Amino acid sequence: MALKVADIPRDRLDALNRGDVASAVLTECLAIDFATLMRAIAADLPDDSLTALQGKGITQRMALSARALLAQMDVADVVKNFGAHPSDTVRGWVCYAIGAADGWGMEKRLHALRPFADDAHFGVREWAWLALRPHIAEDLPASLSLLTTWTSEASENLRRFASEATRPRGVWCAHLKPLVADPAKGLPLLEPLRADPALYVRNSVANWLNDAAKTQPDWVRGVCKRWQAESLCDETRYITRRGMRSL
Repeated sequence: MALKVADIPRDRLDALNRGDVASAVLTECLAIDFATLMRAIAADLPDDSLTALQGKGITQRMALSARALLAQMDVADVVKNFGAHPSDTVRGWVCYAIGAADGWGMEKRLHALRPFADDAHFGVREWAWLALRPHIAEDLPASLSLLTTWTSEASENLRRFASEATRPRGVWCAHLKPLVADPAKGLPLLEPLRADPALYVRNSVANWLNDAAKTQPDWVRGVCKRWQAESLCDETRYITRRGMRSL
């Protein structure tokens, strides 16, 4: 049975709101009182930056929290002060601060986000690509080129980041319209992952293809048919089967 917010013990929720511990599941992450947590880590924040969080969705609150920190210090200090914080939510704010940094190019953002993309906590890894996502949309060719180099990384977290960050539809984020219309633009990034040994990566690649299948089903069928002929292994069969699950 899935955990409900009401099932979280009071002392556990208090520890999450103080930033003493990391969330164990998504329900705990969503239950955190951002205003209380922000006050715990930055007591001098103005009240209006906290009231602005009320009634907002989770990704909006993440972005607003990061900007509240940036209003008090520069992005380098945000990373220095909170990059190793025990709270995964606070480390997520750091990701969004990097995403909101003025004047940074994609290469610099990727370099700064790299440790968070490879974070031990599942939530921080999600916040990392979500924070980068708007900038991918701004310069898709350069983003795909840079992220394609991550597909050869030893860490499965980084390889998965490359795929998940560029999904045509994605989760909790705006669509990448050029990839929705022409998913072939992302093929150079997907090719190196078509037989990835990590299930974490394979699921992301399959979801990438499933996204594309909603608007370009024939293209997805063609890619999967070719992969099945060229890559005779269970890993590729898994990806192609899941990638075509909606067709």
